[in-house]
Amino acid sequence: MSTTSLPVPDRSPRLREALLAAAFTADGLLDLLGAPAYAALARSETVPALRATRGESPLDTLVRLFLLQHPVPYERARAALPLDACVEDGWVIRAGDEVRAAVDVRPYSGPEAQDWFIVSDLGCAVGGAGGIGSSEEGVVLGVGGASSTLAGITVRTPVASALDLGTGSGIQALHAAQHATRVTATDLNPRALAFTRLTLALSGAAPADLREGSLFEPVDTETYDLIVSNPPFVISPGARLTYRDGGMGGDDLCRTLVQQAGDRLSEGGYAHFLANWQHVEGEEWQDRLRSWVPRDCDAWVVQREVQDITQYAELWLRDSGDHRTHPAEYAARYDAWLDEFEARKTKGVGFGWITLRKSAAAADGNPSVVIEEWPHPVEQPLGAAVEAHFARQDYLRTHDDAALLADHFTLAPEVMQEQVGLPGAEDPEHVVLRQNRGMRRATKVDAVGAGFAGVCDGTLPAGRILDAIAQLMNEDPVLLRDRTPQAIRLLVEEGFLEPVGAA
Repeated sequence: MSTTSLPVPDRSPRLREALLAAAFTADGLLDLLGAPAYAALARSETVPALRATRGESPLDTLVRLFLLQHPVPYERARAALPLDACVEDGWVIRAGDEVRAAVDVRPYSGPEAQDWFIVSDLGCAVGGAGGIGSSEEGVVLGVGGASSTLAGITVRTPVASALDLGTGSGIQALHAAQHATRVTATDLNPRALAFTRLTLALSGAAPADLREGSLFEPVDTETYDLIVSNPPFVISPGARLTYRDGGMGGDDLCRTLVQQAGDRLSEGGYAHFLANWQHVEGEEWQDRLRSWVPRDCDAWVVQREVQDITQYAELWLRDSGDHRTHPAEYAARYDAWLDEFEARKTKGVGFGWITLRKSAAAADGNPSVVIEEWPHPVEQPLGAAVEAHFARQDYLRTHDDAALLADHFTLAPEVMQEQVGLPGAEDPEHVVLRQNRGMRRATKVDAVGAGFAGVCDGTLPAGRILDAIAQLMNEDPVLLRDRTPQAIRLLVEEGFLEPVGAA
């Protein structure tokens, strides 16, 4: 594929105005299609949307043209678009009395309800009309679940500089442009950089500094306040598809990205990655991930899912449409994946998030590295929760048990208490604290922990609360002070309690 076949962005403001005037937005699509047809599109089913767009309004025309990628009559296209400019600039192609799309243009709602548009190759919008992937080398995909997840976990404080490494169609660069003074976007595929330029222009965002190259090579030794990457993390035999396959052995691409990120982060800066990692015989996966963390960074790694090697191979063979090839060809590809895993003693593959923060404390030999498995539902966006996690680690790192007992705490908002026990029993078998926001954690506490959390309103120091609980429960206050700080520390670490400082 050649970047010369792509549209030019010079007159994209005119196209943007036409799309907005026709309500070709995320909200407009939902109103036109209805929830069932809208949801069907996410499953790559287009028939309900085709039935819902049989009218002749500009929105019907634009949905068929750009979203469903069906030819539309010339006169209908002219009524919906500045058609001569769109043909000249390469957004659409005229063929006789019909017009067809040259690229996929997909409405996308920003975090503050901005009307954005993601531009990608035809048939390659993830979860869209063309399915979730492609077997064609060099294609550029649109927005999908992975890219939305990465955007949701990213810390969104204002920064001077941000780097979107492996930008694809520019989704992360578009988000970063809202809170970064300067955005740099890189990709090994020059076609991806051209699509990023189109996405930013059509969404009305500031242009980014676009650089071609692999990994951190295009930025050399420059440093950034924010680094985000949804890399080609798939662990596969070879590098057949650059949009998804790492091209290094096993999980080496993700490891290399994480290990090299520390040198490209400014002090206090964050790096967010989606990644796959191997579960290898005779090795704890947590130890594998811990070895990736740069020495001058704190880290929070969350494993969201683990698949055995057969599930993993089948997922990505279907992603590229290999299951639709000749059975013998499919079997050969499947066999090659299993050979690769067997050679590397891989028994499963984990998927999740890796967040780094450049930290002076880590550089001084006191890093905070939290590696956990959390397959449960969460509430996106999580950027604020990620920032709060590292703030809590800073607090705990600088407060010993005595300082903890001298401090004041409040129960975090949205925390509920559940009591579980037999009907009619005098006391519950156990008490659970549950968060209804963010990570939506739940933790079991004993009577002391439940009582302590219940009265934490910031007015009394922790030690005095424990003394009162000891008196009520007829316990030795000294022993209670000795044994309780670790439980308080865990409640703070997981976000159930928030320190407010001494009164």
